[in-house]
Amino acid sequence: MVTMLQAPSRYRVAGERGKRSAEIRVAGRRLVPTPVFDTYWRFAAARQQVYLARLGAVVTAPKDPVLAQHRFTNCFRASDRVSQFLIGQVSYRGGQEWKDVFFRTLLFKMFNKVSTWELLEKHLGQVAWDEWDFRTADRVLSRAFAAGERLYSAAYITPPPALGEQRKHSNHLRLLELMMRERAPERVQTAASMREAYEVLLSFPALGPFLAYQYLIDLNYSSGLTFSEMDFVMPGPGARDGIRKCFGVVAGGIEAEVIRYMADNQDEHFARLGLEFGGLRGRPLQLIDCQNLFCEVDKYARVIHPEIEGISGRSRIKQLYRADAAPLTAWFPPKWGINDKLDGGAATAVRTAG
Repeated sequence: MVTMLQAPSRYRVAGERGKRSAEIRVAGRRLVPTPVFDTYWRFAAARQQVYLARLGAVVTAPKDPVLAQHRFTNCFRASDRVSQFLIGQVSYRGGQEWKDVFFRTLLFKMFNKVSTWELLEKHLGQVAWDEWDFRTADRVLSRAFAAGERLYSAAYITPPPALGEQRKHSNHLRLLELMMRERAPERVQTAASMREAYEVLLSFPALGPFLAYQYLIDLNYSSGLTFSEMDFVMPGPGARDGIRKCFGVVAGGIEAEVIRYMADNQDEHFARLGLEFGGLRGRPLQLIDCQNLFCEVDKYARVIHPEIEGISGRSRIKQLYRADAAPLTAWFPPKWGINDKLDGGAATAVRTAG
């Protein structure tokens, strides 16, 4: 039986002792799980232990060489460093009028890079739509680009729309202006459902299904939206790859339903494998988290299950883990009601946003 390389004994024994998952039915289809399906749950439990250990909780991180050597995002998207910066330093810092929160959030996310945001704040001061000056912002970014600075994160990049400017970053600024002029903040906030709000974002140039969904999740961290993360999911390419590895080609076309099955049945499968998973201070995996975990298990399976192919055919994990000396923060949207809880024995991090 395939297990995680050098996993702690409680994970390895639980996997050997646990009952192998039988076929499941999703959207009327019969899905027969591959060994990657159980690895999905073991990976989630192990990755959360790594996160808690790095946060300072009284837990023992698994001695898994794949987790130790390669970079994987956290189980919970809101726990990742960039999301933490967005929540604490962008969404809840500054004026809380919805149009400004919307504007700040998408300005940050179009570059998805903390240093770019800090550069803009340094030269623009507090970022607000009513005080926005395209020429000043464009000049700041153009100078940084000419000096060889990277403006964008490699995590995911918004394709540049053709909006009359020569530089990619200039067209992205124009895209944000277009969204503000076309009343995107109001249309998103008054949408009757998360799906409807997603359709608003999707209607703008260069925002395909994956990015429109990711941006909506970012906007939904703020107090201006009240959608549940269990309302709607849009699988990205990496998640589709992971789903293929877990269930084969028969899961094609029902990926969103598969993700919902994972979220709805997580307790059953953690228990079946004897895995301890306390969630995020008691908050269970949401649809966005299960979607992201499929992306991560796709990468993990390239090493653990090289014989099981996905859609992309990739066989290596590109990004290596590099320790970050900056302290981790763990402050989440107040509406979730988890900021006064503890992380497995670690004191809750204090919010540093002003």
